[in-house]
Amino acid sequence: MMNSMTRSPARSGHRLALLAFAQLIIALDYNIVYVALPEIGADLNFSAQSLQWVVSAYAVGFGGMLLFGGRAVDRLGARRIFLVAVAIYGVSSLAGGLATEPGLLVTARAVQGVGGALLFPAILTLIYSGFAEGAERNRALAVWGAVGSGGLAAGSLLGGLFTDWWGWQSVLFVNVPLTLIALLAAPRLLPTDAPPQHGVKAFDVPGALLATAGSSLIVFGLASGPETGWTSVRALGSMVIGGVLLVALLVTEARTRDGLLPLRLVRTRTLATTMAVAFLFMGTLATGYYVLTTYLQPVLGYSPTQAGLAFLPLCVCSMVGGPMTAVLLTRFGIRATLAGALVTNGGGVALVCVVMTADGSFWSMLPGMVLWGLGGGVGFTATFAAAGMGVAPMEQGVASGVASTSQQIGGAVGLAALVAVANHGLDYNAVPGPTLAEIVDGLRVAGVLAGALSVVGGFVALFLESRKTTDATAGAASADDEDEEVAASGTADEVSLTAK
Repeated sequence: MMNSMTRSPARSGHRLALLAFAQLIIALDYNIVYVALPEIGADLNFSAQSLQWVVSAYAVGFGGMLLFGGRAVDRLGARRIFLVAVAIYGVSSLAGGLATEPGLLVTARAVQGVGGALLFPAILTLIYSGFAEGAERNRALAVWGAVGSGGLAAGSLLGGLFTDWWGWQSVLFVNVPLTLIALLAAPRLLPTDAPPQHGVKAFDVPGALLATAGSSLIVFGLASGPETGWTSVRALGSMVIGGVLLVALLVTEARTRDGLLPLRLVRTRTLATTMAVAFLFMGTLATGYYVLTTYLQPVLGYSPTQAGLAFLPLCVCSMVGGPMTAVLLTRFGIRATLAGALVTNGGGVALVCVVMTADGSFWSMLPGMVLWGLGGGVGFTATFAAAGMGVAPMEQGVASGVASTSQQIGGAVGLAALVAVANHGLDYNAVPGPTLAEIVDGLRVAGVLAGALSVVGGFVALFLESRKTTDATAGAASADDEDEEVAASGTADEVSLTAK
């Protein structure tokens, strides 16, 4: 890999643009189906309970395969996995748009989640390995985060517009040209992978199977709870078996010399804290989008286009928050930046929900949406800046995979639990059904609790080690660390560029 001093700035910029573009695909895909759900349910005859699987199937595939994806990136190469993942995204999106019955669409969404589980750690590994830790990486992550956090909000905006103009199928078909662009650009812009140092035979197959099955079953059980009841075999049984498999994973990895999940990483204060923060942050994010979408359409009667446009302030503020992250990290350090972002985000979500009424207005929610967007944009970027902090290049994939697994499971837990809170005591099968005021009361309670989760995450972030870097000190620190590692190990291939 070229040193950051000799690397072409133009080529680095183009490469970063591609990686941010790939993150946009993931971010859009996570949220773009929300506003389209009513039309999908009516067209494909989903039941009121089963419709959630259009969202949950993606979470099962994504959350279940992330650890596998992270280690596959480390073992087989980020460029190789990037290309495979983007191809999976394109094919599954096409299949989903062509689906004519619920099972096909749910399956396609699960395969999309698998593509995301491979693509996400590949993107972050290419950023971590291509930009030196410190101010340079902070700037790269700021661009990546601006596109990613903005894409989450933009997904709702575009989902509404596409659904009204071209039908629900268009929210899936849009990925096809996007993935083609990424596939054409990647071979020219991404660095060639080195030959796998350990080979496929050294891949931890038992660990991969246990991690994938355990994570998938836990997310599956969480997503099934609101539909089948939390004590059902499908929900509780899946979670129990998934938990047992993850315990078996820890036992297996403790006895494996070079396993799927290096336990020493998880035991570090930085990554362990980041996992907890990511869990709480994503629980807030998933619930917040669900509550706002449900309020705008069934309660206020917005069309899909109107609901999508209502997300525009949130989208803009999220995209503004991303670029702010580099400056905030350099000035205040990871701990203060992440804590402040999550408290701001949680306060914004709670403020949006507190002012909801059956006859409310969009304008009353605007101040909360500004705080929600700014805090979310900074928090999304800073979370993954923390995940890669001080981690060796050959383990960046699994570090980002661990953090993102916590994020996805947190989203599933938060959404399942708080949707249950929102619907508590409401009987949609009764005649007449719940009043708008009763629905809003449930949404308000769920939204305020979601905001409180983010605030708790902000306090958890205070356990991180605070690091502040500047352009001058980052380069010097990286050079010093490289000299020390080379002297100790005799090779530059496993140097960990850590800004002290």
